[in-house]
Amino acid sequence: MTDKQTSPPVTVTLESGPTGSGSIDDFELFYARRALDRFRTLLGRQGLLDLLAADIEKGNAFLRESARTSDGRFKAGTTVLAVKGLTSGAFLAWMDKAFAGDESALLAAHPEHYVMGTDDIGARVVENIGPHVCSFYMGGWGTDAMAWAEDAQELLPESEFPRKMSSNLFLADGTVVGRALIQFGDTAEGFTANLTVYFPVMCPDEVVDHHLRHYAVEFRNWIVAAAAARA
Repeated sequence: MTDKQTSPPVTVTLESGPTGSGSIDDFELFYARRALDRFRTLLGRQGLLDLLAADIEKGNAFLRESARTSDGRFKAGTTVLAVKGLTSGAFLAWMDKAFAGDESALLAAHPEHYVMGTDDIGARVVENIGPHVCSFYMGGWGTDAMAWAEDAQELLPESEFPRKMSSNLFLADGTVVGRALIQFGDTAEGFTANLTVYFPVMCPDEVVDHHLRHYAVEFRNWIVAAAAARA
């Protein structure tokens, strides 16, 4: 028996060619975003919902069963972002405006955002929860922290993080499948964002971890968009 041969890692560096700055990864990200925006635009909201209908049914069944077997118990995870060059007030003003009706800005923040808008039930979100495509609603977003959050260990001091918003995440049948608590505090250079998600305790840990990554991507892009709009 011989040892398995492994190939040395391959690296590719751009030496010349395109004008302007950016790496090959930057170029790929630009084209991926452009292609994704094209498909979203061509399909439209209903087209995306029709295309994802079977995936949504499976994803929502996963969340519903996780909630049922968790018996009202949740586990939390938090992503922390440090922002320079923008205040929390300026960002939240932009976010309030976006959530009030600028679906394109909300969708653009993450490749796995499919629908963000309102229907007869309320504020609807269709996105990935871990590997699962899910359709859920947010209740109370943009308000002060709700009663359920008052005793949460993740609730930060009012003096340091005075801006707090929270929401229950629930399915169309009313099943609560998660919660969100986001808190912002200004710093000398900008602000800190503490972004906490709660999922039923029977959800695999990787679902929570993937949503912490999801938070990092979407809020980074929203913050950058807010700064660009302000400029």
